[in-house]
Amino acid sequence: MANEAAAAPRFVAVGAGRMGRGIAIACAYAGHRISLVDLRVRSDEAWQKLRAEARAEIEGSLSSLAQLGVLDAAQVPAIADRVELVPAIAAPRALAGAELVFEGVPETMEAKREAFEQLNRHCSEDAILTSTTSSILVTQIAALVKRPERFLNMHWLNPAYVIPVVELSCHPGTDAAVLARTKALMEAIGKLPVVCGPTPGYIVPRLQALVMNEAARMVEEGAATAEEIDKATRYGLGLRFAALGVVEFIDFGGADILHHASREMSGSIDSARYAAPAILERMMEEGRLGLKSGSGFYDYAGRDLGAYRRDVLARTLGMLKHAGLWRPPAEQTQP
Repeated sequence: MANEAAAAPRFVAVGAGRMGRGIAIACAYAGHRISLVDLRVRSDEAWQKLRAEARAEIEGSLSSLAQLGVLDAAQVPAIADRVELVPAIAAPRALAGAELVFEGVPETMEAKREAFEQLNRHCSEDAILTSTTSSILVTQIAALVKRPERFLNMHWLNPAYVIPVVELSCHPGTDAAVLARTKALMEAIGKLPVVCGPTPGYIVPRLQALVMNEAARMVEEGAATAEEIDKATRYGLGLRFAALGVVEFIDFGGADILHHASREMSGSIDSARYAAPAILERMMEEGRLGLKSGSGFYDYAGRDLGAYRRDVLARTLGMLKHAGLWRPPAEQTQP
């Protein structure tokens, strides 16, 4: 494995906080070396303290995976050793050898500007630069980047070393070859990259914020307790959306179902929150209702719909079994 790691693409995470450490674990777990770089100039004592904290968190996270049977406890030190903890004084050397950089400094434009000044200065011209920001648009940060065509935002979902999805947000100038290379590198460490434009909230945070806010409102209104809402989302909403994507779910049930439900809840709960989007209105007018009409957000022409429905059922049953909720058929009870 050491030889594989030495030959692997060189990754650098800039910012030794929680996100940087999670990214480092993800890369190291996949067999790659990664430098975890701290750009802040610190005293030797402060650096040693940060280094020890980072190392302890990395080893602790890997040990938790070992306790859950994901890896052997004996593998933890070797995986942790693939993470090189680099102080600010040595940052130029680490950055110079980077093929892919994950910037994860604090969420301010000032901090981003300072970080990219160093990345621009020390990274090679063909290094791919990314920001893990969760709140700043890719178009804003691109202005800080030398050769912005090699830049995009990369949003990881916590824990970064567990959740497979990584959201890639491109600006209009992002080179298609850079995007393709970034996707390939992410897939090589076991990630599932998804692509979106320069939109606030990416995909997952934008969707989950609506759900979480609505859940909080329901508790506030006394509609249901937190415990009942969590049970409903884990084994109802969440289970279904683990088997079917959100847009796929619209097609599967029918755009007309969502249209009518939106109309009812718009009238009874909140007209703004539950108003159907214009695209849904157009689909209703055009008769594109989803699976039942042969087209919706997806085109089902020529598709074996019976096989597709069985596949969806299999996915759902798989989630039920994983949750321990699937039961075999019961014997007939006595009248």
